[in-house]
Amino acid sequence: MESRTPPGRARLSDVAQRAGVSASTVSRVLSNPGVVAEATREAVMQAVAETGYRMNHAARNLRKQRTGCVVALVPNLGNPFFAKILDGMGRELAGAGYDLLVADTLEDSGRHTRLDRFLDPSRADGIILLDGLAPFGDLAGRADLPPVITACEWIEGADMPRVMLDNREGGRLAVAHLRDLGHAHIGLIGGPPGNVLHKARRKGAMQAAGQARITEFPGDFTLQSGQQAALAWRALPPSDRPTGIFAFSDEMACAFMSGLQRAGHHVPRDVSIVGFDDIELVSHLAPALTTIRQPKREIGRKAARIVLDRISGREIPAVTLLEPRLMERETTAPPP
Repeated sequence: MESRTPPGRARLSDVAQRAGVSASTVSRVLSNPGVVAEATREAVMQAVAETGYRMNHAARNLRKQRTGCVVALVPNLGNPFFAKILDGMGRELAGAGYDLLVADTLEDSGRHTRLDRFLDPSRADGIILLDGLAPFGDLAGRADLPPVITACEWIEGADMPRVMLDNREGGRLAVAHLRDLGHAHIGLIGGPPGNVLHKARRKGAMQAAGQARITEFPGDFTLQSGQQAALAWRALPPSDRPTGIFAFSDEMACAFMSGLQRAGHHVPRDVSIVGFDDIELVSHLAPALTTIRQPKREIGRKAARIVLDRISGREIPAVTLLEPRLMERETTAPPP
């Protein structure tokens, strides 16, 4: 039987000998796999598995003056939307030998924290920023920053690579669905007016609205603003109530629907509702929410891959755009 080198004791030369390549090729595969042919990568990784070779990441990072960490800055860690995005990031980074650290950009007061403490290269090799309202002054003019990219949200006017959904197309899909069902009066529950997601989704919604009457309700992507929109909808004379609602987040859509159902209204008989994000909860509701799906794990994986490419000095696209998808379920129907 072929012997296997005891785990933890294998050397780089053992891996090279088993894979039939040079030690320098093994090193390239483990540190920068994108520059090595696929067949060679597979042979080396098979040899790594067979020998039980373990990289000393701490020593590698010390030699390269790296921390081995990437930081994701998230607005409101309590929002379930971010869970699958962070999962995708973590898995992609772990495969490259990096740890993912996560921090909240919002303080308990709701104010944004200063980003200085996260932007020190001695703390992180790269930053993935998921907050489009983060104080840009902390980023501008800094020559000593680790590579920074934005994901999901972005900062207008900032020269940073973006990984994002086509939010305008998502807004268009939502309202086009309501229009196709025959709704001629549509309500929009938006986000904060200055937020880039709000502006993009609203543009798409208005593009699809055509001659439909539009009533807008203020929102901020939270459950509370969805509840307030339900109260505002109920306060309107029945003839002035929109028969179709597009909420710019699933949390607002869920709270809006709950508020109406508690007051005795039926969804979708009295009003149709479309959300945005497709968080895991909404397919289990009764009725299940029609919504716009974001490929959240894919967003996380793409963001991680791009920040790793920036850390390695490779060229990356200015914008990586992912496509939304309408998930038609039980909360939409023709108008009453």
